[in-house]
Amino acid sequence: MEQKKYQLTENGAAHRDYPRELAEIIHSRISPPALREKVADYHENDVAAALELLSREDRERLYHILDAETLSNILEYTPEDSPYFGELSIRKKVDVLSHMEPDRAVDHLRQLNKDQRNILLELMDEKVRRDITLLWSFDEDEVGSIMTTNFIRITVGITVREAMRQLIDQAAEHDNVSTLYVVEKDGTFYGAIDLKDLIIARETDPLENIITTSYPYIYAQEQIEDCMERIKDYSEDSIPVLDSDNHLLGVITAQDFIQVVDDEMGEDYAKLAGLIAEEDLREPVLKSTRKRLPWLIILLGLGMVVSSAVGLFEGVVAQLTLVVCFQSLVLDMAGNVGTQSLAVTIRVLMDEHLTGRQKLSLVFRESKVGFLNGLLLGVLSFVVIGLYILIFKQKSPLFSFAVSACIGMALLLSMVLSSIAGTAVPIFFKKMKIDPAVASGPLITTINDLVAVVSYYGLTWLILLQTMHLTE
Repeated sequence: MEQKKYQLTENGAAHRDYPRELAEIIHSRISPPALREKVADYHENDVAAALELLSREDRERLYHILDAETLSNILEYTPEDSPYFGELSIRKKVDVLSHMEPDRAVDHLRQLNKDQRNILLELMDEKVRRDITLLWSFDEDEVGSIMTTNFIRITVGITVREAMRQLIDQAAEHDNVSTLYVVEKDGTFYGAIDLKDLIIARETDPLENIITTSYPYIYAQEQIEDCMERIKDYSEDSIPVLDSDNHLLGVITAQDFIQVVDDEMGEDYAKLAGLIAEEDLREPVLKSTRKRLPWLIILLGLGMVVSSAVGLFEGVVAQLTLVVCFQSLVLDMAGNVGTQSLAVTIRVLMDEHLTGRQKLSLVFRESKVGFLNGLLLGVLSFVVIGLYILIFKQKSPLFSFAVSACIGMALLLSMVLSSIAGTAVPIFFKKMKIDPAVASGPLITTINDLVAVVSYYGLTWLILLQTMHLTE
């Protein structure tokens, strides 16, 4: 009798551990027909998760038992850099790739060396090879690299009955049937038809009556990041992709778009953390080190600049050693404010239609927010730090509150300047055609450290030493 496996969720509820169940079924060495039947009862995502629990021998046994279409559906749920595709025989690889969506097939082919790719492409039938080669011709950052050729194409100028016949003929190969795309005889994109409208239309009606000619579209050569906002403005299941001559090449489905957004967010999150690429738990330590090292070297150089700036104020520190105690307070607050402004700015800059006036308005708005926060925190610091120095350091009231006033003013100035830096730097990067996420948290924090050090010790030197002539 089959034993069901359960695992506890975070709230204590038990649910079936499908991957572990599958792993035990596969490891039990039941007959191939029985194993194929049992695996078919599970979702492909669970089968993909079970692969990690299996030995190489058990996985290869599974590869032999499953047909290429089922195996391709399972590998759709595995990372492109997973070892599973590489474990297949050459013939099985060709069959699996032939059943995959072309964009997913390209992802797997990118993991292979040139000789292996050429061998697999040569063994594919002409249509599959043509679709894959088309997607391969685009850069990874271009829309064409993530589109699919899995869509229904209808020719303009026919009746509803003829359109239904074309739909039936293509439905065996293409399962994205919710929207039908209409083209002219030369392949130029003309419009789109909702499947529901086609079903309820009269057979003898002209097809033009139900075609939406104002349907949104994008071009294959466009950068993915540049057209994300436009795609988000529409709630369509798929968006047509055209070449430079307005011929219909493929479509981007909602699933493709979700994956793209997830990838873009992952990349931006990595950049915000000061990484050159996203990491995962399976990644070798040396590879993760290489990803982190470039930014760390740059930040080390910037850190030396900050340290050199502190060194310029050795005379201030020598005469007022107490001010060193509050340096981290000013630096931390400046860094926090700058990072907040950076996060807001990067989010706003996702709007490609943002005008120069709106960007300037954003800088002023963030500077005002920094000023108000700096004013409130500066007053609070003036009172609390002044009392702290007076009571615990046993200094005179004049000295105590002069130092706390200087700290308060340094907080105000550094927070305003940090807000401006956190807003202006990503806007400048965007203007220079550089991803604003490169203005990452570590970079902005280091810049703001420099701003805060100069503000803090500069005001200390000007107010406490040059104006009030205070020393310890």
